This record gives sequence, C-alpha cells and structure tokens, in this order.
Amino acid sequence: MGTARKGHPLARTGNVGRRPSGEVQAALDVDGRARELRQYIERFPQASVLVLGDLILDHYVWGRVTRISPEAPVPVVHVESEEYKLGGAANVFNNIHALGGQADICGVVGSDDAGRCLLRELGLKRKGRGGVIIDPERPTTRKTRVVAHNQQVVRFDVERRHELTALYQRRIIRYVESRLRHLSCLVVSDYAKGVVTGPLMAELTRLAAERGVPILVDPKVEHFSFYKGVTVVTPNHLEATQAAGVRGDDDQAIVEAGTVIRQRLGCQAVLVTRGEKGMSLFEGDGVQWHIPTRARQVYDVTGAGDTVVGTLALALATGANLRDSALLANQAAGLVVGMVGTATVTGKQLGASLEHG
Repeated sequence: MGTARKGHPLARTGNVGRRPSGEVQAALDVDGRARELRQYIERFPQASVLVLGDLILDHYVWGRVTRISPEAPVPVVHVESEEYKLGGAANVFNNIHALGGQADICGVVGSDDAGRCLLRELGLKRKGRGGVIIDPERPTTRKTRVVAHNQQVVRFDVERRHELTALYQRRIIRYVESRLRHLSCLVVSDYAKGVVTGPLMAELTRLAAERGVPILVDPKVEHFSFYKGVTVVTPNHLEATQAAGVRGDDDQAIVEAGTVIRQRLGCQAVLVTRGEKGMSLFEGDGVQWHIPTRARQVYDVTGAGDTVVGTLALALATGANLRDSALLANQAAGLVVGMVGTATVTGKQLGASLEHG
C-alpha cells in the first residue's frame, strides 16, 4: 500500500486555507458533516500504517469487594475473572486494525511468559515477525489493573525503562526503512519504556521526510525534544502544559502551550486532547480550532490516547485534512471512553456514531 498518501494534505502548505497569523477559529463539530466524514472511514482499508513504540501487555483482574482486610485497611478483592489485552503501541496497532486499516507493528518484548502472551494477542509466532524484537535482557512491560465494580482498585507495573541498546535501535531503523515505501503513515507511540530515543527519532524523521511519509507522535513529556520535525504530536492537556512550561489548564493556557510546542518542534500541527473539554488543534500561521467532546458517559480513559492517534493516522492517510481527521479522532475517543478497560472502536461503530451526533 502507500498509494493513499499521494497528494496527502499534510504534504501541501495551506491545506486549510491561509489566514492571518494569530486568528482563532470557531469550534468544530461533526454535525452536518457525517457524509463527508464517512467517506474517509470507507477508505480506511486503503491505508497502511506502521506503529512503532513501547509494546505493553495490559492484564485485567476483575472481581468484587465485600469487606476490608483485617491485615491492613485495604479492600479484599474476590477475583472472578482475568484477561489480557494489547496496550501501548500494541493498542494503537489494535485500534487501526479494528477501524479497518492495514497495520504493522515495531517494538520490543522480553523472553518471558508476558512476551509470549503479547505475541499471541498480536497474532504473531513466538519468534516474532518483522519489527517485533525479543530482548532477553528486559522484561515485557506489563500493567496489571485490579478492577472491582467497574472501578480500578490498584495497578502494579512490571517494566524496565532503560534505553534499547544501539544494536536493537539499528534493527528497528532497518525494519522501518524496509517498510517505508509501502506506508501511508508512521505512528510513534512513546510510553517512555526505552524504545523511543533521541537518535532513533532523528533517523526516523529523516527517513520519513525522504519518502514523504507523515509521522504522528503520541508523546511523553520527558521526550519532547526528540520530536523535532515530525508532522503531528498529540499530547494530552497535562503533557502539553508541562512540556511548554505553562501553568494552568484553562483555554488560555492550552492556547499558549499548543502554540509554543508547535513552534519549538517545527511540526505542522499539535492536537491537544483535553478530556471532558474535547480537543484543541493548532496549525501554522496561528490557526486554532476547538472541538467539543463527543463522550456521553465516561467509564474509563485507559487507551483513549491510542484511539486518538490511530484514528488520526488513518484519516490523514486517506486524504482528510487536519480538521476532519481531528473530528474523527475526537468522535472515536468519545466512543472508547464509554467502555471499561482497554478498548477499540470499529469502523462500523464510528460511522454509525456520526449519524447520531
């Protein structure tokens, strides 16, 4: 694949029209745009996206609480079931598949039971495939959440956050280089678990620029300096204000943070996710858009950022401009936060939701 990126709106300047610097635009919404937006969803299968980043195994323990422990003031959870789901970059990969796009994955797992479980969930064989590397010197990142009565009681993590060795970084770069000519978009899902490094990002940005492939990054605050020259970054409001050194989370603070980040990184756009306040999109020449939330009821925000960047990548890869791509990402996020646990949205669900606003 890769044909979907020809004439890509991000490869052209002024794709949403030239406006005076600093002008703030009115709120965007899907109302009245269902037909146009559904056309992009129908083209999702034409897009081919490579997701690179930290692969995480999400382990859920489901139960109920009826008493407090006599040993310590903590609830006793009677376990009723447990399940494993794809998390981190693997969840972005899963979201793209669920939406109907073609996805590939690149990251690292350990030589352990969690790694084998994650590979099974990905549908890969034990030795991995393509960009999935097995590092026997580190554990597979695993997050275990204990949930009772639809509320998280505790979470515990198994991880090692040190950077990959130069050898493994070179293997990742070689794999990405071999895949770029087939791609519509490259997504970097950075959970600061060691896969995404400064030298790796510099090389990825150079290679993607040579091929004209957009790079979208779901960032971590401590790594913002790595993302110079990427196409779009998608921080949440806390990450945005911290990265920009701005206090507060009101509209003025978000506008300042989004503007500062875009200028510092030299990226084409910044999409700030703001929870119940929706999203804010910052483009060149000071063009700003606000998108109100579409969530009717919020049960769990786990993995919502993965849904946003996955949907955004597919929309951009199929010819949508930044505004329409952000609208679809916002719509998908509104659906996924209404589900408990790490969840995904299908293309059919996303299309149907446009009919109901």
